[in-house]
This record gives sequence, C-alpha cells and structure tokens, in this order.
Amino acid sequence: MRYECHSAGGLTAEKSGYHGAFRVQLNSSTNSMNDKPNSSSLILLYLTAAEYVKSRLPEALKQHLQDYEKDKENSVLSYQTILEQQILSIDREMLEKLTVSYDEAGTTCLIALLSDKDLTVANVGDSRGVLCDKDGNAIPLSHDHKPYQLKERKRIKRAGGFISFNGSWRVQGILAMSRSLGDYPLKNLNVVIPDPDILTFDLDKLQPEFMILASDGLWDAFSNEEAVRFIKERLDEPHFGAKSIVLQSFYRGCPDNITVMVVKFRNSSKTEEQ
Repeated sequence: MRYECHSAGGLTAEKSGYHGAFRVQLNSSTNSMNDKPNSSSLILLYLTAAEYVKSRLPEALKQHLQDYEKDKENSVLSYQTILEQQILSIDREMLEKLTVSYDEAGTTCLIALLSDKDLTVANVGDSRGVLCDKDGNAIPLSHDHKPYQLKERKRIKRAGGFISFNGSWRVQGILAMSRSLGDYPLKNLNVVIPDPDILTFDLDKLQPEFMILASDGLWDAFSNEEAVRFIKERLDEPHFGAKSIVLQSFYRGCPDNITVMVVKFRNSSKTEEQ
C-alpha cells in the first residue's frame, strides 16, 4: 500500500505542552513518505508533554519491529504484542523519571502501523483515528478512553477511584481521559492505566482513500463523518486539508490543543503515473 502523509498542529492561547508526529519506513534507510509495496511503515502521533515519548518510543518501536521483520516466520511475537510491550515499557520508564522529578506530565499515544495489506492501530487515551474507505464511509480506527464509558467507569470504581464532572468527566476530578502514558499520581492509584487498545484492519477489503489521526481537540469540533467529508473535499490542497481542518476547529471555538495528521493512500498505478 502506497501513501503520502502531511500533518498540521497548533496551539491555542495555552502555550505549554508539546505536540508532534513521527513517521518512519521500517525497512528502508530513508524516511520517505512514498511507501514501497510490501514494506512496513510506522506512524506515531503523540500529544501533550510528550518530550520523553518523542525521544524514546519511536526508536524503540523501530528497532523491535525491524528485528521482528527479519525473522517474522519464526518469531513468537506479532505486531500487536510488540506495540503493546513497547508502549507499556515506555510508560514504566516515564513513571520512574516523573516520580523522581515530581513531574505530573502525561500524554496520549496513537500509533498506526502499515504492513503489507494490513493496518494495525494502537491507542492510549483520547486521540483518535478515522479512515475513509472506497465508498466514502468513516471507519473508526480507535476508541477513545474516556472516564464516562461504562467499561472504564467500572474499572476505575473497582480500583477504588471515582469520576466527577468539571466541564467534562474526569478521573479523580483531574484527568479527562482514563488511560495515558505518564500521569504518575493517578497511575499510583491504578485508576488511570497505560494499556493500549489494538485493532487490525484489512486494507484490501477497505480500499482506503485516506485516514485521519488527530488529538481530541479536533474531535471536540468535528464528528468522524464531518471530518471525513471535510478532508475529502480538500485532498488536493498542499497538506491534504490538515491545516484547513485545524483552522476550522479554531473557528468553531475549540478550546483545546489540536494536532492533525492526514495520510493519503494511493494505488500503485496512480503512483507510477505521477
């Protein structure tokens, strides 16, 4: 599966925090966004206070996934287990550092792994992935980890925690998502966890046109279907509509930070003609 990728981000009046995205072709010496058939590419979106994630997680994932690619047939691992292991490992490292420095920083994490004809998506927190299939349908690639969800609410209650409403539902009245990397005070209480949800999609079946990976700021302003329609009408723009949808979210009064990545898929024949 071939693709091109553009991202856009911005900050509102709140100037703190770090937003970013990382992309790498796993079995190539370059970071080209024109992916080769039957190769694997890693796309990572990380939000808010993610300097440690930026410095550690992409390289760790790249190394372990490259090792797996070399001997995939004989390995007991899978893409899913590698993603889960490395996400949990980075969270443990973060907690050790943050506890020493009394730093309460935390981050969401959204990862898309393109391999041959499969798309594997790992999510921790409330960033979200949405894919536009060949018929223009909005296909959810992830599920937000929010405190008000029944599954999350029950888990938090079993751990002895609570949720309360203060503009939005929050764990212990503090955090507006129920899973994250970092956030050590809530991790110590076991009410917020780092466990990712991991889903795999058949790209041959979906025949995708593009996918959107974005922070919760976008989804506060757009539904999945609205975002897909908006981007679909702007794929010819220099950034595939990523900058336009960030600006439109601001215009709609979104108070949160916004980071958006749009990945445009292309079939082989079209790519070769360009």
